[in-house]
Amino acid sequence: MITPADISTAVIGRFAPSPTGEMHLGNVAAALLSWLSAKQQGGMWRLRIEDLDPQRSRQEYADRLMSDLEWLGLTWDGEVLYQSQRTDIYRQYLQQLQDYTYLCTCTRNEILAAQAPHESDGRIVYPGTCRNKQVTGRPAAVRLMVPNEDIIYDDRVYGQQTVNLATHCGDFILRRSDGVFAYQLAVVVDDALSGVTEVVRGRDLLLSAAQQIYLYRLLGFAPPVYCHHPLLVNNQGQRLCKRDRSLALGAMRTNRTAEQIIGQLAHALGLVAAPEPMTPEQLLPLFTWDNIPKQDIKIYEYED
Repeated sequence: MITPADISTAVIGRFAPSPTGEMHLGNVAAALLSWLSAKQQGGMWRLRIEDLDPQRSRQEYADRLMSDLEWLGLTWDGEVLYQSQRTDIYRQYLQQLQDYTYLCTCTRNEILAAQAPHESDGRIVYPGTCRNKQVTGRPAAVRLMVPNEDIIYDDRVYGQQTVNLATHCGDFILRRSDGVFAYQLAVVVDDALSGVTEVVRGRDLLLSAAQQIYLYRLLGFAPPVYCHHPLLVNNQGQRLCKRDRSLALGAMRTNRTAEQIIGQLAHALGLVAAPEPMTPEQLLPLFTWDNIPKQDIKIYEYED
C-alpha cells in the first residue's frame, strides 16, 4: 500500500486542470490565486493533470496548459502528476473502502425518476436504490455509503459550511460503470499522497468539499484547508467555458501580453485598484484573501 510521503508543515498548494480544452480566463484565475496563496506562505505549488476520462482528455491540451502556465509566469514545483497513470493506486484505496461501498446499476433517468419533485433543481440526490440489492446483469458503478449527519468545515472565503451528504447528494460514485475512477476518490488520494495542505478552486465545488472530507476521514488522512473563490462569468452571468471564445487564453495571447492578462485578473479579483500590467511575482506582496469578493465576477469579452 502506498502511503502519504513524509511532508513538513510547509504549505503545498496545487492546480489540477482537466485537459479537455484550452484554458480560459476563469481557469487562469484559479491557477493565479492558488499560486499566490502557496507562494506567499513560502510553500510549494504542484501541477496535476486530471486526465481520468480517456474519451475527453487529450495530451495536446495538457501540453498547451503547461505552455500557457509557463508563459503566464505560473511555474510549478516538482514533476507533473498524471491521473491516468495512477489507476493502480486508486484501486488499492477503493479496496480499502470495500466495507463502505456497494455496486450500483442505476441509470441517470432511473435516479431522477426516484427523486421527490422538490429535488428536481438540477442536483441529483441518489436515493440508495441499490444499497441492499444484489446487482447482476449490466456493468455496475461503485458507490460509497454516506451517513445522515452534518459535515462541518470552514472555507477561507465563504466561512463555515454545513453539508448533510445524505440529503445533499446521497451515496456517491467512486468508480464509474465503465471502470473509470471518479473525481472524488482520485482527488482525495492524490492530494493526500502529494502532501497537499491547501486546495484553491472555484465556488462551484464548495459543497463538494464535504464529500472529500468524508473520504479523508474513512481513509485516515488529514483534510487540507479549503479556499473557494468566486467564479468568473460572461456577459450573460454564465460561468466561463469554451464557448466564450475571446476569453480563451489562446485567443488572448494573440493580442495581449501575459502581464496584461495577470493585471486584468488582479484588478477583477480585488487585489489591485487598476488593471495595470503585472507579473505574478509583483502581485505576491499585494495578495490577501480578505480582498477576494464572495460574489461572482463578470468579465466582458474583449474586443479587438
